[in-house]
Amino acid sequence: MTPGHPLVTAWAERLRTQARRSAHTVRAYAATAQRLCDFLAEYRGGDVDPALLTSLSAADLRAFLAARRGDGLGNASAARELSAVRGFLRYVGGDGAQLPVLTGPRAKRRLPRPLSPDEALAMAETVGDVADWQGARDLALLLLLYGSGLRIGEAIGLNGEALHDGDTVRVLGKGGKIRQVPLLPMVRTALEAYVAACPWPQIRGEPLFRGARGDRLNPAIVRRRMRSARALLGLPDSVTPHALRHSFATHLLGAGTDLRSLQELLGHASLSSTQLYTEVDAARLLDIYGAAHPRA
Repeated sequence: MTPGHPLVTAWAERLRTQARRSAHTVRAYAATAQRLCDFLAEYRGGDVDPALLTSLSAADLRAFLAARRGDGLGNASAARELSAVRGFLRYVGGDGAQLPVLTGPRAKRRLPRPLSPDEALAMAETVGDVADWQGARDLALLLLLYGSGLRIGEAIGLNGEALHDGDTVRVLGKGGKIRQVPLLPMVRTALEAYVAACPWPQIRGEPLFRGARGDRLNPAIVRRRMRSARALLGLPDSVTPHALRHSFATHLLGAGTDLRSLQELLGHASLSSTQLYTEVDAARLLDIYGAAHPRA
């Protein structure tokens, strides 16, 4: 990839500072925009400037997606690529920009596979089965993901003051949105045990979950330990930190929680994101029906 195009750099900065997108999203969107500029420089020739970008046709975008397909892109990734391209072109064209009409590829919607409560607890206990403060940390972290439905980035982003709100914790979610989520007694007990064992004090503005050297915990460490634990427990590869959040949502919905309340707990900007869990719950009920009904 060529050095960053000035328009891409400016758009990435807009996404970071004004749209308050996550660092991961900014990197991914900027990479897509840069790939588009690199492609157009060869495909259309000449400078890739606002005049060129605002004159693109649906055929131009189809050619770009075809090239990306040649790189092995699947439907879901191609749909995300097209979404990022549209955002970039909308930024370049300004308010009232007329974007090429192009239907994106249909990505098969895969339902998350929730763990049972026993599986979720077994995962947390297995990962945390280390006789030192790091074991206490991992147990507390995974119980927090399952017990409060946090994203892994949200949990690792917590600071030392997070536990000062009694039976809730303040979470900074996507888009800079802050929400309060409840702490189950067992989760709070695990967090307090970790804080007591941690060799670093809990200070406002400093990480709650720390790595071996005292810096903020790297999520890759959590994922690696979960891989080892799920092998011991015989659980599928789909059991990741995010699967614990899925399980939290599915179990609450199955217990009668309404969608609006679940949306607030999960920090979803749109109710449509939360509605996915109605499908998950229906799938789980069908599995139970199929296993239990004599005529199934």
